[in-house]
Amino acid sequence: MSNHAHYLLEPRQPEDLPRIMHWLNWYTAMCFNRMLNRTGHFWEKRYHSSGFEKTDYKRALNTLRYIHANPKAAKMQQGFFYDFSNYGIHDRLSDDGLTQWHPAFLSLGKSLDECAAKYREFCRKYKPKSKPESRYHWGSKLLPKVLKARERKKRSPGQMSLPWDDWEASNEEIREVAEKFVMANCYDPKVASQFFNDS
Repeated sequence: MSNHAHYLLEPRQPEDLPRIMHWLNWYTAMCFNRMLNRTGHFWEKRYHSSGFEKTDYKRALNTLRYIHANPKAAKMQQGFFYDFSNYGIHDRLSDDGLTQWHPAFLSLGKSLDECAAKYREFCRKYKPKSKPESRYHWGSKLLPKVLKARERKKRSPGQMSLPWDDWEASNEEIREVAEKFVMANCYDPKVASQFFNDS
């Protein structure tokens, strides 16, 4: 997404999750700060997580679909393919070098093609829940003024869209991983390849 990320992770032990998230947030903040030539905090808030059993296939599939539908629900994309999401490995059965298929995905059919077809159909049926309207009970005249004043404030770097068009990998290994991921998951590989061929 433009200002946050979603992960579906399976730590070896539940108590490993805070350490994994600490490392991910620290590492990505360090990388983005270097890309943007800035210092200080990058992520605005601490991560949010909700756990469930690996055997809860219904929850796993709904979570995966929510993650893949998020760019579409936010009107960043028309469909489910997104250069910075791993939907492509589930729809086209491509290999991005990072993602493993969840057992819930593999349980959808007797062959990988059947799993992909059923997951594709499952995603097409997704209807995002509309967010409830904010209701003001007290201070209803004051709150809109406060909210307008907040909008005028400069957004923190953790809320800003990243300038992907200007990004250049400082490390060949990072570029190779990024290229493999994007090419495996993008909607149109011909268009995405231009991004990497120009660098």
